[in-house]
Amino acid sequence: MNIPRIQYLVSMALIPLLAVACFVFSFSSALALVLGLVTAVTVGNPYISKTRKLTSNLLSIAVVGLGAGMDLNVVGRVGAQGVGYTVLGISLTLIIGYFLGKVLKTERDTSILISAGTAICGGSAIAAVSSSIKAKPHEISVSLGVVFMLNALALIVFPFVGHHFNLTEGQFGLWSALAIHDTSSVVGASMQYGAHALEVGTTVKLARALWIVPVTLFFGYLVSRKQESTAGKTKFPWFILGFLLAAALVTWIPQLQGAGKVVNELAKKLLVVTLFLIGANLTRDTLRSVGVRPLIQGVLLWIVVGGLTLAAILAGWIGLA
Repeated sequence: MNIPRIQYLVSMALIPLLAVACFVFSFSSALALVLGLVTAVTVGNPYISKTRKLTSNLLSIAVVGLGAGMDLNVVGRVGAQGVGYTVLGISLTLIIGYFLGKVLKTERDTSILISAGTAICGGSAIAAVSSSIKAKPHEISVSLGVVFMLNALALIVFPFVGHHFNLTEGQFGLWSALAIHDTSSVVGASMQYGAHALEVGTTVKLARALWIVPVTLFFGYLVSRKQESTAGKTKFPWFILGFLLAAALVTWIPQLQGAGKVVNELAKKLLVVTLFLIGANLTRDTLRSVGVRPLIQGVLLWIVVGGLTLAAILAGWIGLA
């Protein structure tokens, strides 16, 4: 009996079925991600190239849909208030990441990608910066592997820590946006904490994601200043504009608020499917590709950034009015 062949056939059926189940049933974000991870590690993911592309597209659609449940006035206020500590947080994260990379002797480009992914928005930042600095495929894979694993861990750890410290929904949403890598995991964690946490977390994270462009250009200048500019290859996160447009429509046209709530609920379900696919993208090869030094750098940087941000929020040094 050909066991690998049977395993392949099982995986071909299981992944689409579980993806549909994540949309239809009320699966939590953490459960969806764990289901995807367990499926990929045990029976494999025969659709890996397709699910990686699909993950990015579904995330963009889900984020735009979430905008249909937001008040643009709140979005504008929260985004404006977060500019100061966003700039400070990104700068400190990149500096700390640089020194950790030096101490651990992590490959230069891998260190840059892990630092940029931690500072801004995980996989999206890694993808943008990697094209600018001409990173090698294995460096990109290692960086994404570190970030994806920490994203999965954040979905479980952050809500637990938030409840332990009795964070308000606003505080938790802010902390998630500043300390979790990917937008999908910020939304997934804050969605578990409450509606206001989701609103704050999504808004602050999307405002932070805008910094992909200047940070990418900065690293491109430092690393490739003698080469032809790669600025034209940098992908702007257009889903941010879609999010703002959806929020504007339901805010300025009250008649659309009912439909906006429906779209918002569908977007949340789509996000759960996205998190399942993110888990399914963490194959055995991806997990093996993560070396010890990049993993240590990523974990230490994540703990430092998360710890300092949480301490600042608890001390009242940063917050939202």
